[in-house]
Amino acid sequence: MALLDIFAGAVLPIVAVAAVGFALGRASDIDADPLNTVVVYVLAPALVLHSLATAAFSGATIARMTVAVTAYILGMIVIAEGVGRLLGESEPRLSALVLAATFPNSGNYGIPLSDFAFPEGGRAAAVLYLAIQSVLIYTVGVYVASRAGGGGGLQGIRRVVKIPLVWAVPVALGARALGVVPPADGTAMATLQLVGDSSIPVMLLILGIQLSRTDYGAALSQAATPSVLKMVVAPAVAVAIAALVGFQDETVARVFVLESATPAAVTPLILVGAFADDLEVGGVSVPEYVSTVILVTTLASIPILTGLIALLEGGFLL
Repeated sequence: MALLDIFAGAVLPIVAVAAVGFALGRASDIDADPLNTVVVYVLAPALVLHSLATAAFSGATIARMTVAVTAYILGMIVIAEGVGRLLGESEPRLSALVLAATFPNSGNYGIPLSDFAFPEGGRAAAVLYLAIQSVLIYTVGVYVASRAGGGGGLQGIRRVVKIPLVWAVPVALGARALGVVPPADGTAMATLQLVGDSSIPVMLLILGIQLSRTDYGAALSQAATPSVLKMVVAPAVAVAIAALVGFQDETVARVFVLESATPAAVTPLILVGAFADDLEVGGVSVPEYVSTVILVTTLASIPILTGLIALLEGGFLL
């Protein structure tokens, strides 16, 4: 019964809204790209600004989360790269495997999930996780994706300066440090919160629309390795890192593990589409390969994350 309660309270709302997006994507020719643009350039930055500016996080908590997320991303890159090479994978499949196995869907999926699973502080901690991961995915992630396309990747790293989501982090932290954050109950912050809150349902609708366009076909049998790495190995790595980092805030530690355990992110699909869209391995294009991993891990995440939340709430892992 406890698992059913957790599923109904934390996972089912995510699945339900994403299912609406999936149905919409199947029933119409709606394009998710404009919605993605609105989220990346307007809604998500507002969510990050408001959450970080008003969150009761200490500098030590922010530093620990930064260390933990960075260690997780770099650790998973090393593990995925090693497993891929042991299995004989080569470019462009190797870099696609690394991206799909490493980067979690901490935004579209993770923020709503953390909000429902841990109402007291879950959303703010998830936003902090997303902010840090965004810097890494648009630097390290861009490098790996461009490697799949045969490039060195250094030119793509400059794209990071064009992402408002990344700049929202220093702006929010700077405002806190200088003590110039507007009153939480004032018009400015209320408006910022209204815009930021709207990002959560839009993120889930986008997730559903993108999953509805996934063409798995022949790639389904090839998605096992990155899917296992993402849904089995990644949570174990996150638990170990959380224990080593020693979070003082229990909710922040649990959200870190939960965010790291979410399914494969959609952003790597966008990155490989930009750098390796016309490349194929075994008759399967690189974007089809990554999109299949996203679909498989998203479906697998429903029972896995339900169980993980139960373990976290019961104090069995941290």
